[in-house]
Amino acid sequence: MLSGDERRRYQRHLILPGFGEEGQLRLKRAAVLLVGAGGLGSPAALYLTAAGVGRVGLIDDDVVDASNLQRQVLFGDADVGRLKVDAARERLAGLNRDVQIETYAARFTAANAQEILSRYDLVLDGTDNFASRFLIGDACALYSVPLVQGSLFLFDGQVSLFHPPKGPCHRCLFPEPPDPATAPSCADAGVLGVIPGLIGTLMATEAIKHLAGLGTSLLGRLLRFDALTMRCTELTVPRDPRCALCSPQRTITTLEEAASMCPQEPRSVESHRDVTPSELAARLFESEAPFLLDVREPWEWDLGHLDGATLIPVGDLPARLGELDPQREIVVYCKVGARSAWAADFLRSRGFVDVKNLEGGIMAWMSEVDTGAGS
Repeated sequence: MLSGDERRRYQRHLILPGFGEEGQLRLKRAAVLLVGAGGLGSPAALYLTAAGVGRVGLIDDDVVDASNLQRQVLFGDADVGRLKVDAARERLAGLNRDVQIETYAARFTAANAQEILSRYDLVLDGTDNFASRFLIGDACALYSVPLVQGSLFLFDGQVSLFHPPKGPCHRCLFPEPPDPATAPSCADAGVLGVIPGLIGTLMATEAIKHLAGLGTSLLGRLLRFDALTMRCTELTVPRDPRCALCSPQRTITTLEEAASMCPQEPRSVESHRDVTPSELAARLFESEAPFLLDVREPWEWDLGHLDGATLIPVGDLPARLGELDPQREIVVYCKVGARSAWAADFLRSRGFVDVKNLEGGIMAWMSEVDTGAGS
């Protein structure tokens, strides 16, 4: 039962249709693990704690840096140099004394995954590199723990729920980690500070819905938010009947550590397979010019596009792969290069042999090559 203090604290939950006292009790009985106490983990931890999730775990081995404060809202100036989990524990304990806060000043590894996951009903992945995401995704699938996964890039973010066999696992979407050369530098890519807040809050929302049994989940769907256009797009993620992780024919049965995907030195444009607008302009006059793939939305296409391009919005790409030649050179573009970078990685993961991303998107093309191309 809820105490009188709890009824007063959560009264706005208790009057929600379909939520009520039973929904709040479900949260109170639940345990949620957040892997990463950074930009995504900060807002998610705050809202899960405020909502009354009974036990909230945080695992992170990093310390607070001044550069974190632009987006990691769990921390303040006085926390710089402290372990993130120590500062987070104090902040969350002060927010809701009825929530049990558990912290692990460690990395999430293949060695500790099963022991830690056995204590939780749901995992939120707020990490910022492919090696960690694949390890967490594999662990959750192997140990049957539902996973809310979020990610960020520049002005974009995306979130989904994975829970085989009820729905797909993360490898149904991305069978293998992308080549390290195609991933943006963890130090250099950058992100608009409010985007982690938005995506982390969406992750917390999805977690609360799942725990309380509310609404329609993101299981089998990937939601993508573009801050520059203030639009959301959705990608259907079906279960892969040949998935190496969650199908009956699976070949992944144990956890393995992957090498860090964060390069130590900035890469050249050539190394991560981008093409600049001027390079592309020169290539278009060749006898074997690349195939141009526009992954924006139709309304953006109507504003202007590159001559000879084909439009397949990023949310439609998985269902329309058959329209593309996997052996042909493809240059993908969007508005500023974020959606197309994701699409290029997706195509490579599906066996397309020569895929490049237009650096800076059509905005850079307009600035450097053709001012009348559109926006």
